[in-house]
Amino acid sequence: MVFQKSDQPLMATILILPDASLMSVAATLDPMRAANRISGQQPYRWRVVSIDGQPVRTSCGLALQVDGPLAAQGDCDLLIVVAAFNVTHHVTPALLATLRQAARHARMVGGIEAGSWVLAMAGLLDHRRATTHWEDLEDFAARFPQIRVIPDRWVVDGPIFTTGGAAPALDFMLALIRARQGTGAALNVASVYVYDEVHLPTDAQPLVSLGRHSHLDRRLAPVVALMEQHLDTPLSIREIAGRTGCSTRTLEGLFRDLVQTSPAAYYLTLRLQLARRLVADTNLPMADIAVRTGFSSIASLSRAFRRRFGQPPTAARRGSKIQGGRHGG
Repeated sequence: MVFQKSDQPLMATILILPDASLMSVAATLDPMRAANRISGQQPYRWRVVSIDGQPVRTSCGLALQVDGPLAAQGDCDLLIVVAAFNVTHHVTPALLATLRQAARHARMVGGIEAGSWVLAMAGLLDHRRATTHWEDLEDFAARFPQIRVIPDRWVVDGPIFTTGGAAPALDFMLALIRARQGTGAALNVASVYVYDEVHLPTDAQPLVSLGRHSHLDRRLAPVVALMEQHLDTPLSIREIAGRTGCSTRTLEGLFRDLVQTSPAAYYLTLRLQLARRLVADTNLPMADIAVRTGFSSIASLSRAFRRRFGQPPTAARRGSKIQGGRHGG
């Protein structure tokens, strides 16, 4: 098993798709580099590949040099696919065939961020538990009903692993280092990045908002978390106050003092942020987006969207096609 103490070097092949996140690439590759530096040896070796052996342009525009193309043959311990945006545009039947062949020669296969989509399209996740970036969990589950999709930060099911974005990828790599070299080695690598909040694999990937920052005020976090849970069916501020054990007046004061806005305005911001992600990163019909974000009609969504972002959602979607959606589907 890859996840066990070993003095043998681990060989990783890392396939990077165009439009991958540079953060996810670094979170996957650099912990191995740091572990080598700290140990003074080479417990980890790697080969970075692309679909065709040419440099890969990441989502921020930076081109990464690679060592060559993905090969169907060639043994490795760990075969990792890193992807983010436009996956369905970059993946071809030929790539999936090569990936399936390469997976047969790897001891463990993984998908980072939208790399999960690539493994799923190759049939490597069928009847397994898996995760992906939190923005895509619902669409991923709908697209691949044969996969048990769970919102964990990273998931290992037999010889297959999947993670969310960059931070969960770093968590996974630290867990791998811990299993192979011990807790001390993993802590030393984490300290290189001043990373002291290592998460368990079963920690969920919730929406990122004030609800995640309970240190601001112990009363504010559950309020925002409740808003996040009801983006499609918005609650009244009075109902939110009642459910969280505070008065409407107290709630208004909390938001005014800590967030510099009203709870209703913040709630609307959460819904519109989700709407903008769905507009830019998916091909969902506007009617479906309106339903998912708690608007009674396309017209009401469009009015609120225009007021907040200065353009209607249809124009925002046209502009987003320059970069495309996270998975392109």
